[in-house]
Amino acid sequence: MSRKISKKHNSQSVLTKPKKTRRRAMEKKMFVSWFEELCKDDAPVVGKKCANLGEMTRLGLDVPPGFALTLALYEKFLQDSDLGERLARYIGSLENLKGAGVERLREISSKLRGMIENEPMPKFVADLVCEHYDELCERIGIRNVPVSVRSAGVESRPGMFETYLNIEGKEEVVAYVQKVWASAFTPRAIAFRISKGLAIDCDMLGVAVVKMVNATAAGIGFTIDPVLGDDSKVIIEANWGLGEGVVSGVENVDRWTVDKQTLKIVERSIGKKMKHFINMEKRADWAEVPPDKQDKPCLSDEEIKAVAEVAMHLEQTLGKPQDMEWALDPDLPAGKNVFLLQTRPAKSVAKKAASESKELSDRLASDIRSVDLSKAAEKVKNISFKF
Repeated sequence: MSRKISKKHNSQSVLTKPKKTRRRAMEKKMFVSWFEELCKDDAPVVGKKCANLGEMTRLGLDVPPGFALTLALYEKFLQDSDLGERLARYIGSLENLKGAGVERLREISSKLRGMIENEPMPKFVADLVCEHYDELCERIGIRNVPVSVRSAGVESRPGMFETYLNIEGKEEVVAYVQKVWASAFTPRAIAFRISKGLAIDCDMLGVAVVKMVNATAAGIGFTIDPVLGDDSKVIIEANWGLGEGVVSGVENVDRWTVDKQTLKIVERSIGKKMKHFINMEKRADWAEVPPDKQDKPCLSDEEIKAVAEVAMHLEQTLGKPQDMEWALDPDLPAGKNVFLLQTRPAKSVAKKAASESKELSDRLASDIRSVDLSKAAEKVKNISFKF
């Protein structure tokens, strides 16, 4: 008798286990994706930055390995912790914020970010992040591999949300994922939403967890001049160290203009680079550039052309001008050491102005064509002039 019961019990275990495994796999798919599983159409699920990293990975471009946390995981965090209701109550208690000053916005930002950062991470969410970080370490073969933890909004809002660099260890990664989620409520982001009449909590963020490139130099590249609208050139800006030294806009950088047809460097401007953003023992931070490197170009001509070629290949592959962030890996040979950190369609002030001017001229021409000149001629006949 006992044997029969035992047999039945074992049969149930065998049948139940695959269901649990399948459910777990489905949950993983809903909440976390490796870059190679994503494409640009996944922006509503993981945010544009993660989707673009996935698209570039699928296209065989050189992208550091990593994984994306979906917007659904942030919602799961809010639901399991009951924080969503508390955030909604606080936001609902705020008065009309039109015209709110900087101090008031900072106060609201500090409150909202503190609520998110100080909330204990639900076990399910923490375990999922830790599990994928451990797998990333296994894939790379480095224990506690340093990563960047990057914000990824569904809408492109450059500079509004936070990115954290050189994070090591799964507990730290979990903590900085929360910091990225909380950065949806920076004072600048809140001010933007108020000015546009949007809900204060309308932006949810995906998160990219990406292996760090211990860059000797990094920067940005445009395949169209963002000011002049010239799409026959590649514009490159760079500094020693990590890309934050360029994208922050607070430090002098080197700048080159490369002709797309000939790959000839047609313009160069070498800035006096007093500070650079580099990996420290823990985290990454600003440091003084050694005096002998301050006036020295941070890229060789060969590296400049390699970055330009990557930018042009990216534009050709994605079918439109690109604004990319890149880094040079010192452990690989020149020409094969340019890693892409993100890309997005480039915007040009000149192109936008030209488009708006054409639209205005077309409207004026249409209005003129709609005038009934025959009636105008009759009115002119009846006008008497006095001299």
